[in-house]
Amino acid sequence: MVQKYQSPVRVYKHPFELVMAAYERRFPTCHLIPMFVASDVVNEETSEDGSTIRVERRCALDVDAPRLLKRIAGVDYVYFIQKNTLNRKERTLHIESHNETFSNRVIIHETCCYSVHPENEDWTCFEQSASLDIKSFFGFESTVEKIAMKQYASSIKKGKEIIEFYLRELEDDGITHMPRWSPFSCSLSIPRPTSLITTDSLAEILAGTPEDKLDADYIKRYLGDLTPLQESCLIRLRKWLQETHKGKIPKDEHILRFLRARDFNMDKAREILCQSLTWRKQHQVDYLLETWSSPQVLQDYYTGGWHHHDRDGRPLYILRLGQMDTKGLVRALGEESLLRHVLSINEEGLRRCEENTKVFGRPISCWTCLVDLEGLNMRHLWRPGVKALLRIIEVVEANYPETLGRLLILRAPRVFPVLWTLVSPFIDENTRKKFLIYAGNDYQGPGGLVDYIDKEIIPDFLGGECMCEVPEGGLVPKSMYRTPEELENEDVRLWTETIYQSASIFKGAPHELLIEIIDASSVITWDFDVCKGDVVFNIYHSKRAPQPPRKDPLGTHGITSPGGNNVQLIDKSWTLGQDYSMVESPLTCKEGESVQGSHITRWPGFYILQWKFYNMPACSATNLPRVDDVLATLQVSSHKCKVMYYTEVLGSEDFRFLVGISQYSGITSASISLWLCYGIKL
Repeated sequence: MVQKYQSPVRVYKHPFELVMAAYERRFPTCHLIPMFVASDVVNEETSEDGSTIRVERRCALDVDAPRLLKRIAGVDYVYFIQKNTLNRKERTLHIESHNETFSNRVIIHETCCYSVHPENEDWTCFEQSASLDIKSFFGFESTVEKIAMKQYASSIKKGKEIIEFYLRELEDDGITHMPRWSPFSCSLSIPRPTSLITTDSLAEILAGTPEDKLDADYIKRYLGDLTPLQESCLIRLRKWLQETHKGKIPKDEHILRFLRARDFNMDKAREILCQSLTWRKQHQVDYLLETWSSPQVLQDYYTGGWHHHDRDGRPLYILRLGQMDTKGLVRALGEESLLRHVLSINEEGLRRCEENTKVFGRPISCWTCLVDLEGLNMRHLWRPGVKALLRIIEVVEANYPETLGRLLILRAPRVFPVLWTLVSPFIDENTRKKFLIYAGNDYQGPGGLVDYIDKEIIPDFLGGECMCEVPEGGLVPKSMYRTPEELENEDVRLWTETIYQSASIFKGAPHELLIEIIDASSVITWDFDVCKGDVVFNIYHSKRAPQPPRKDPLGTHGITSPGGNNVQLIDKSWTLGQDYSMVESPLTCKEGESVQGSHITRWPGFYILQWKFYNMPACSATNLPRVDDVLATLQVSSHKCKVMYYTEVLGSEDFRFLVGISQYSGITSASISLWLCYGIKL
């Protein structure tokens, strides 16, 4: 398996030329990197005008590996070839490195780049990427991979510190300025240092903003201290999302939570994150805080609410579960309304974490929950209520990982072990480790509540002096109960309350959507996710309306379901180019991709949006398929595809309005495309 690394952008608040002078001091050896024992220049070239300098070095590394492994390998040092290209005119340094030792067994490739900061020409940016591919190594492939990644992570961490060390050394030597290259300067490998020049101090770098996605300072300020490999996972997963989810992607904090939930296993994190993103889009969770209004019965009888913050600055949520009439709430509202309310609490928690990150000046990505169980008894173990609780836990665990920093359970009664036995299997092991359970009044002494919450904000009902606005609860009047039929209808309404539709796609049975256009120059917009399988997206135009949808030919096999319909409009007797025409190039979309786009209609008539099963290209006779390819093809062919989509038609007047705005405000065509895709959602 190929191991990859991608760094964020690291910023030196010094001019490029000064950073280059510091960089050169690393050679031929660097005492700050003990394993870097020697380097020799094997080739050096300079362009005629002196603007470009190419240097090739052979570097020796004393890798920290077990002595037995070195004896088996038969080497003391590992040699690398490093090729540097310094463009003094463009102010860039590109570095490429690869291993010379064991190059037939292990392939290590690294690229680095120093360049001028795009927003401040007196700052220098540094980026780094690398890959490790171990073909074979005397049966020690796993050991070598671990050693290599450990050594590389260590050198990455020291990299910026080393440059800053030599920058301070230059300053101690009286060098604080290096002249920029000009056609008349002498062509030496590094400009000669000038005498001490006093310059105005650079303005302190502004705190990173959420838009500053790749900056290392932003990561440290808003996301926390990550190891180099953890930073790499974040950057790579975000880059993958940018490539596959062509529109709106989640915030870095959100991506990082899913990575942490899977111990920074990128493949596992990507899988659960994509499932969650599809779920959020289908149920419009991003807009829940603006659209969800809690029913009055929840406002009166749901015994939970936000209350200041804990000692770590985390938002504090208090839930008086023992005082809550769970049966009454379920009978009055139904499962879906309760789930919506809990989701709105989680969304509010994310918002408060962002606010506290700004207030306290350090990353705060989770909150603390205090659950008071005084009053908990057997009536809380009512079976439908427990069922609703388990479903809420399941949804929250799947879509809000690593958002709970600590759960304080106070005044746990004797019945609590029964409830814990029921719910604990549905709670992730990492989450369970964050639970602190206190029976009786044990929470009042040392090691209790005051260790986590300031004494001044402990609620009055827990022996503190702070008034808490959390409702006291009580029994929900039976007059508010609804019949099972009413609750079922309400649950169905909330569950299906989404602007997105789902469709199943089978081999030979595409899903097609008909849109009638009256006025030319209207705009058809689409936003769809490929939930399963690979599909091809097409748009066709016809002057005549297709016949009513044919019955799904696969319906007799019981494949269709209410959540995944299949509609076919283009008759098999129709001829492409005669009865209908293609107006957009086919777009192949892989599983997990999110696609947004728009089409400006040229003619009135009928437009057909088609999602078709993607058939893998057939192999030529001279290029026989591999067994793995055949098995993969059979596996894909045996499953249906599924998409979730939303479309909207904008009138020509609305489109002209957007174009007019862009001409005067500098809004890009990409922004217009996003506006068209998301319509009223923006």
